[in-house]
Amino acid sequence: MDTGPWSASSKMKSRYPFQDRLFRTKNSQENLDRFIPNRSAMDFGYAHYMLTEGNKKGREKENDAVTSPSREAYQKQLAEAFDMNRTRILAFKNKPPTPVELIPKCILSPPPPSKFSKPRRHIPQSSERTLDAPDILDDFYLNLLDWGCGNVLSIALGNSVYIWNADDSSTAELVTVDEEDGPVTSVAWAPDGRHLAIGLSNFHVQLWDCHSSRMVRTLRGGHQARVGSLSWNNHILTTGGMDGRIVNNDVRVRSHIVDSYRGHQQEVCGLKWSPSGQQLASGGNDNVVHIWDRATVSSNSANRWLHRFEEHRAAVKALAWCPFQANLLASGGGVGDHCIKFWNTHTGACLNSVNTGSQVCALLWNKNERELLSSHGFTENQLTLWKYPSMLRMGELKGHTSRVLYMTQSPDGCTVASAAADETLRFWNIFGTPDPSKPAPKANTEPFAHVNRIR
Repeated sequence: MDTGPWSASSKMKSRYPFQDRLFRTKNSQENLDRFIPNRSAMDFGYAHYMLTEGNKKGREKENDAVTSPSREAYQKQLAEAFDMNRTRILAFKNKPPTPVELIPKCILSPPPPSKFSKPRRHIPQSSERTLDAPDILDDFYLNLLDWGCGNVLSIALGNSVYIWNADDSSTAELVTVDEEDGPVTSVAWAPDGRHLAIGLSNFHVQLWDCHSSRMVRTLRGGHQARVGSLSWNNHILTTGGMDGRIVNNDVRVRSHIVDSYRGHQQEVCGLKWSPSGQQLASGGNDNVVHIWDRATVSSNSANRWLHRFEEHRAAVKALAWCPFQANLLASGGGVGDHCIKFWNTHTGACLNSVNTGSQVCALLWNKNERELLSSHGFTENQLTLWKYPSMLRMGELKGHTSRVLYMTQSPDGCTVASAAADETLRFWNIFGTPDPSKPAPKANTEPFAHVNRIR
């Protein structure tokens, strides 16, 4: 039998004509024919009303000569409430489904600011004040700037030492040494805020009373080369020289040399006592950092250090003890190193090392926040503020045109003074404004009130 067009496959194909059509248009933007309404999306009750009652009311409205305003407002609100403002009767596609929130907006949106949270501190991009510093030495290994607790800043310029009072911005020349004794190589304020130690190129150290502008005494015999670093620990003045020696001087007695540390093979360019006064950190031109324990040194073992760190690859001048975490020391390396390293001086472990990209000249901790400030040399000559312990850069302060060799901090911990080889002294309000509830510590009214006299 000749099946012809009446084959089984032809019958099956003719029974479902729309199935094949819908399959072909599946990938198009619209699956429904534009002339065929979608019954599931239509409101037949509203359609019937519009075709019957709606037109009838429309004609009645046209016949009304005057319509009450209140009646119009009522009908408008009623139409909005029952969705009566629609103009279409037939619907040709389904309404899009309501989007489902995979992640609630309450999670993505930031939490409301807490009334107890601190406002974000503004970090200035320029110095608050700039002063001239002519004849300041461009020498990485010296320490020519210090800010005492009496709110007086001292700076060595060539053979002279000047003091600047931050309370009234007055400046005075304290001393100018002879040519054969100079230049001045280091300055450091005593804890009383009145006496100033001055290291010289003639191997000596002078103690000056800045209130009376007179020299109290001269410390001799401790070194055989210039004294480039100084650090106070109560009545003990520790000095570091180009001869590699570190000497503890008791300024209360005539025979002032009480201890001597030997460990550096080259010039000692960094000295810092810990806040507790029990550990001394020293950095040298031999790329070494030593940690000395006061109790161990006093037990007649001056050649034995507590820790010796040799990880830096350049001279270490920048040293800073953390004010909020005991036994935490930050050190910075010179031109060949570029690194800031953090040490646990209790265990001797290196906690972290960060490559800054340039010479690290000085380090200062923020006394109020977990932040660290570093000053640098070539190429940017900038000050960099770091967040600790993440060591994220919070900001960079630029203005100096030469390497920023010296930094010091005001007694309230808010203002930083920096001196550079460009012969400028700049003041930065980088650590915020003073907290009124925490006044700056005052200097003792009587210098060295806990001792009898200085000879």
